[in-house]
This record gives sequence, C-alpha cells and structure tokens, in this order.
Amino acid sequence: MAMTLEQATEQVIATDPRYALGTEVIRGVEHKIFVNAPKSLRDLQRVGLEVREAARDDRPYVVYEDQRIAYRDWVAETNRMAHALTDRLGVGPGDRVAIAMRNYPEYLTLIMAIASVGAVAVLVNAWWTTEELRYGFEDSQAKIVFADGPRAERLAPFADEMGLRVVAVRDEVAAAVATYDGLLAKSGNESWPKIAIDPDADFAVMYSSGSTGHPKGVVLTHRGAIAATYSWLMAFSLVPLMTDPPLDPDAPKIPQTLLCATPLFHVTATHPLFLLSIPLGAKLVMMRKWDGEEAVRVIEAEEVTRFLGVPTMTADIAEAAKRMGKTLPTLANLASGGAKRPPAQVAEQQEVFPNAAVATGYGMTETNALGIGLQGEEYLARPNACGRLYPPLQELRIVDDEGEPLPTGEIGEIAIKCVTQMREYLNQPEATAETIRDGWLHTGDLGMVDDEGYVTIVDRKKNIIIRGGENIAALEVEAAIHQHPKVMEAGCFPIPDQRLGEVVGAAVMLRDGAQLTKAELEGFLAERLAKFKLPSEVWLTSAPLIRGATDKIDRRALKAACLADDKGAAAGLCYDGGPA
Repeated sequence: MAMTLEQATEQVIATDPRYALGTEVIRGVEHKIFVNAPKSLRDLQRVGLEVREAARDDRPYVVYEDQRIAYRDWVAETNRMAHALTDRLGVGPGDRVAIAMRNYPEYLTLIMAIASVGAVAVLVNAWWTTEELRYGFEDSQAKIVFADGPRAERLAPFADEMGLRVVAVRDEVAAAVATYDGLLAKSGNESWPKIAIDPDADFAVMYSSGSTGHPKGVVLTHRGAIAATYSWLMAFSLVPLMTDPPLDPDAPKIPQTLLCATPLFHVTATHPLFLLSIPLGAKLVMMRKWDGEEAVRVIEAEEVTRFLGVPTMTADIAEAAKRMGKTLPTLANLASGGAKRPPAQVAEQQEVFPNAAVATGYGMTETNALGIGLQGEEYLARPNACGRLYPPLQELRIVDDEGEPLPTGEIGEIAIKCVTQMREYLNQPEATAETIRDGWLHTGDLGMVDDEGYVTIVDRKKNIIIRGGENIAALEVEAAIHQHPKVMEAGCFPIPDQRLGEVVGAAVMLRDGAQLTKAELEGFLAERLAKFKLPSEVWLTSAPLIRGATDKIDRRALKAACLADDKGAAAGLCYDGGPA
C-alpha cells in the first residue's frame, strides 16, 4: 500500500542518514536542519565525486553543444580556477565576484570556484542594459567581473569609473585584465582550497525584482542552498514509497539527466538543476539558446529524464513534440516554475508525454528556490493548485495583514519559515525587516491551504508582472517611462498572454499638447530597460489616470478599463496597439 507524504517522510528520515534532522539557532532563530548535509558548496562538490564513484558512472557530467566534460575534470578545473582567483586576482573570503555572461560551462565552474574560496558570486542578469548593470555593480560593489563579449560591451561605459577588472570569457575583450583560459593556463594546482568556510557565510547575491523600482540583491548562504538541494534530493526517495504499489527500493536506479535551458542568473537553473545535479549524480545538459524543436532533439539525443523551465518552455516543448511526432519516452518529469502554468496545459502536456510526470513548483530567490511542489496524478486532479511543501525543513502559514495565522481555507499572505531563506536584501535593512519577521519570510503572495495541505495561490500583494518566468517590477517600468519628456504619468500592469503568461501593459498620460506613439516610446525605453521589460501594449491619454481613495494610481481599475471591450475608450484612453 502506498504511503502518505507524511509516512514516507518519517521512514526516509529514520532510515537514511543523509536526512537526519536536528535544530540550530541561526541569526537568532531556531531552524530545523539536515545535520549530516555538506557544510559548504565545496563539500557538496566532494559528495558529487563520491556519488559517481559509488555508481561507477562514467557518463560526462556537463554536455554543451560539442563539449562533453567528465565530473572529475570539472572538479579539477574548478580547483584550478579557485587557486587562480586567490593567487592571480587576490580574491579572498567575503569578496564579491560578478559573473555576467550567457549560459556556458564556465559559468558552473565559476560559481563553484568562487564559493570554494569563501568569496561571493554576484550573478547579474545577462539581459540587463548598461543602466541596469550600472545599478547592479553600484549595489553589489563587485570589483571583478567575468564577462563574455556582449556583457563586457555593456559594462564598458562605467567599468573604468568603477574600477572594474574585467576577465574575458570566450570572447575577445579589449579592456580585459585577463582571460578565463589564460588564468587556467597559469594555474596548475588541482588541490582542494583549504580556506575555512562557515556554513552560514554568503555564497551568492542574486537579483530579484521587488515592488520597488530597482531589483533587490538577495543574499544567499551555503547552508541555505544545500538545505534546499537536499530537500529536493530527498524527494527522489519519497516518490517510490508513495507509489501504488510501492516501487522496489533496491531496483536499479535510472541514471538522471537534467536539461538546463533557463539562465543561470535565476534560481530555477542554479539550484534545482545545477546544484541538485551534483549529489544526484546526474548528467547536466546545457542549451546555448532556447528553441522548442532543438530542445526536443536534445532530450531525445541525450536521453534527458527531467526538464524544468518556465511554463512558456514546457508549452513550446509540447507543441514542438507534436509537430515532430515525438513522445520522448526517457522524459520522466516535465516541470515548470517561475510562473503559474495555465491549468488547461496540464492535461494537454500529459497527453503529449505519457511517460512523464507533469509537475509544477513554487519557490523564490529569497528561499533558495525551495517551496511547494506538485506532480503526476495529484497535479492532474488539481491543475489550479501549487502543491504541498517539500518536507521536512519548511513550515508554512497563511497570515493576515498583521501577520497573524488564518484558519484553513481562508485567503491570506503566504509566509514560510525555513533555514533556506535568504540572509538579507543587500543594502536594504528596512526591506529585509519587512520581509523576514520573527523568522518567517513573508512572500507577498496571497493564497490558501486546504485540509490536506495543498496550497493554491490566488493573487500577489506585490506589484509584480511575471513574463515567461521573469519578474518585472511595474514601478521600474513606470520610472523609465516617466523619464520621457512628453510623459506626465504612467501606470503599468500585467496583461494575460497565452504563451508568456503575462506581459507588460502601460497606460500613459501625456503632457499638454504632446503627441507620442508606442513605437517612439519603445525606442526611448530600449536604451533604459531590458527588452523583456518593454510594454507589449500601450494606451495613451491626455487625462489623469484612474486613481483610488488614497490618490494613488489604481492599477487594477486602470487595467480593467484598458482591457474593456472598447479598449479603454470609455475611460478616455487611446489604444496604440500591441507589438510594433
């Protein structure tokens, strides 16, 4: 008979020493921890060696186009780069080293090498414009950056001013002080760095859009990242016990192959793909650029077992597979995160991939991506739900505006308490204190939980637009629009989009006598915002925008007026179309 989630969790904790539980006071708050988990990412990398040696797995670890890199070779390169960081660049514990590039194997090496010497990787958004990058470097104070050509070009206008030392990766960069390959060539030391690393020391700063204009730097620790990784790893032991009939725990394990197609500056890629691949003993296949049909070909050729991307990607794979007549029999798990998958797609994708468990996940940069998950029959039966908490470290509450817990079934803000939560928002103590209260991280998402522990998210308190898994702060877009000399005020809001989930809509009040087109505005904003943040649809008006009782722009009412049957005409708005 299949076990419940609670029963399976108890059995695995009792029988597998990797998941033995204890408690520890961290930053003044008592948390549940895995007492036998690795203490740092460097230790996690050692575990990866042990796992592969025990399994006698000689498959490559990283596959990228025509590159195939063995795990032991990757460890050796990581250690050589770690010594290059300290010996050649003077990097020490606590120093921040930025990475600004597209997904390359070097990205994985750098994350681990930086962490291995106790330094902190600053993973900047590779889609940012020069202005956005300037903010990120002012905020993080990183003085060394590993960058490919396109990113180095965007950094150039302020690199000298800020004293940035640019290390070129793959591309020629005239102003570079060194190259990645050059540093490796001068570093032959493949031994493990001996620098002591505290489990609660920072390992990364990752930027996540908040409800304010600029992205927030989310500071993550070694312990938090490893606790999240081992929570997902534990799920692989839970599923067989919860299957009816239960699967034989001694049966040969299917070698796992994970496909990484989302950017490594997002936790969706770094944590449940890259970091999880290490103790899971998985092969990690990286795509240079997203394309649904190419993803289908890669999944088939590399026998990929698990895919995790934003809902747009899972939809693209399903549509491409139908066109190509592929069912991808090795694909055992098709998961999406970053935004809610449209409920109608759940059953559709299960039909296209009969061997795969269609899955969903909810997590945040602030939680090292750990949170809620749902897959298979449970998800098919509840396509609107987000799932249940990954055990065993997390606690969840639904709270009111005063932070008091609400009864089961009532809608309130989701709050989570777990050792995986961020240490702080960089340079923002007030925002940190507002988000983490008495050890509980207040997510800004409104939801409810039922009697069985299934969580459904119904709305967002934060004014965030999620476009294909990318968080966009409405205030940041509004601030950029306000810079146009013909603009008096602007209000931005999410517009439903069949493929991307949401896109940016903008209502713009022009100054007296001014005339402006969407195309002109888009050209103006293209110099200030990454392309994915640009408004997809624009409404123009000479009248003040709709306001609420506190005289603030009422974005909900504004959205409703713009999307009305008359495209906002009744509210004095002039629709200027979708994409130019």
